[in-house]
Amino acid sequence: MTVGTDVTVPAVDDLPDLLAAWVHGWAVSRAVPSPTAVPGGWRLHVGRVGHRVRYVLTAHTNASLADLARRHAAPGTWIKLAAGPADLRTALPAAWTMADTGHLMTTRFTAGPAAPPAPYTVRTAVCEHVVVASVLDAAGEVAASGRLAPVGHAGIIDQVETAPAHRRRGLGRTVMHALSHRAAELGLHHGILVATDQGRDLYRSLGWTVRTPIAAAYIPEADPAHP
Repeated sequence: MTVGTDVTVPAVDDLPDLLAAWVHGWAVSRAVPSPTAVPGGWRLHVGRVGHRVRYVLTAHTNASLADLARRHAAPGTWIKLAAGPADLRTALPAAWTMADTGHLMTTRFTAGPAAPPAPYTVRTAVCEHVVVASVLDAAGEVAASGRLAPVGHAGIIDQVETAPAHRRRGLGRTVMHALSHRAAELGLHHGILVATDQGRDLYRSLGWTVRTPIAAAYIPEADPAHP
């Protein structure tokens, strides 16, 4: 099961290819249209209030970033940049709001079944080309979950979440083991994800390596459902 086979299979030290694979896998995971190439990166039509369009860039100059930010400043527009937040903030007009910095990380997938703590169980399923791993509690409710989107021979991990009532029980680790095991079974070699600060520590403990910060900024958009 692979998708996006027109994307170059990334080497772990090739930042543009890593970012391209992540962008395409993110689009598959989130069920949004395939990204389109733009100078220095990719454009995604996300289509949500507050997150209409996303630009993800590797190659840039202050002038090119400032020009993009001036020309595409509709509410709900985001820019993500493979650089530190100071590099992005310096180039953007004042109307742009900085968001939390992410961390592009990679690993090599290994097989090995997940062993959740009692009384939890693990379930994996495939939905629209995406592997979904879920940890279920004793009542059969989802306590934690994550997604794996294949892109060529890479696998993009996305939306790893643990419900508040079930945190600090190692369930995020269980989800990651389940996804890694399934990825290895599918012949996916490298794993790619973008982590929050909190997630970065978990993934490092599982053997993932930070490749670059991913700075982010956006033009705020009011949600008409919450005036």
